[in-house]
Amino acid sequence: MNATTLIQLGLTGLVVALIPLALVSRAQGVANKYRKLVWVTLFFTFDLIMFGAFTRLTDSGLGCPDWPGCYSHANPLLAHEHINAAQEAMPFGPVTWAKAWIEMIHRYFAMAVGFLIIVLMVTAWRRWIRSGRTELQFRPWFPTALLGFVCLQGAFGAWTVTMKLQPVIVTIHLLLGLTLLAMLAWLGARQETHVPVSAAGRALIVPATIGAALLALQIALGGWVSTNYAALACSDFPLCNGQLVPQMDIEHGFTLWRHLGMTSAGDYLPVEALTAIHWVHRSFAFVVILYVVWLAHRALRDEGLRKTARWMLIVLGLQLCTGLATIYLNWPLAIAVVHNGGAALLVILMVMLNYKVRYAPSGLAVAAPPASARPVTP
Repeated sequence: MNATTLIQLGLTGLVVALIPLALVSRAQGVANKYRKLVWVTLFFTFDLIMFGAFTRLTDSGLGCPDWPGCYSHANPLLAHEHINAAQEAMPFGPVTWAKAWIEMIHRYFAMAVGFLIIVLMVTAWRRWIRSGRTELQFRPWFPTALLGFVCLQGAFGAWTVTMKLQPVIVTIHLLLGLTLLAMLAWLGARQETHVPVSAAGRALIVPATIGAALLALQIALGGWVSTNYAALACSDFPLCNGQLVPQMDIEHGFTLWRHLGMTSAGDYLPVEALTAIHWVHRSFAFVVILYVVWLAHRALRDEGLRKTARWMLIVLGLQLCTGLATIYLNWPLAIAVVHNGGAALLVILMVMLNYKVRYAPSGLAVAAPPASARPVTP
């Protein structure tokens, strides 16, 4: 790929990034602009994850079979000869005009998020140095780590294409995207003033950490379902293909290093392996649901955690409904994308809960009345 194409790609990502940057510029004061930039970057990262799910679910991951451009061009229009040839050879294959545009729009959004994080890091370093390292809000270490992390995410995005949608690479790409979202949520929480949390609320530090770990594992299992196209391996609920415990091939289903649709030996992946992938994700979901409901119920007792806990319960209910709908309605695209978005929202809320139980102000004890106000004991 020549330098001109790379410059064109970079300019396209920059143009997309200018839209949220224009919104940030309207804020008053450097601190408010920085705070708004963090939340706008988080919002665009959430959108990127949603569009990434749309890209994966429409089988558009190879819509442009090279990276970062499309047949070494900055957009599909310039690659029209290659796309036309591929579409004529395989009208329903991995390369079509629609899939090429979906894949490239996903990449443009990814580049825009990268630019936003660069602006975030540069702003943090400038304010940190100018303030003589006194304005803790602008500590630059976390934004710098974000830039390193988004570069790692970009590398896995490239490997997703060059390794032809190998499930473990695509799943890691998804998990890294959600980790980036979690890091931005943590940084956003640092910019806010929080309602005090009581000692009882702070006692949830360990349970909240366990909840985050369980959620991460469940999302990994869900990503494995999606990247192996196993969403319809069980056609009914609560049974799976008419059985409580169906016939499964755990070994092949959870062999990580293998090509899409193949076993590690190069044979076609058996249906029982897809059933195992789906059934494990579905079964572990009940563990996560019960635990998160218990955790949110505990958090509801604390004023400082109540709002986050309520939203956790709402989004958890949405996840349950969309998960069941994908089975009963034969995996409609819109609901499948919403299901992915619900997982991302749960990540944000779990991060906020974990931040608050650790770093929100402590609940104030009721002060004793002054001596002049105390009743006189005869």
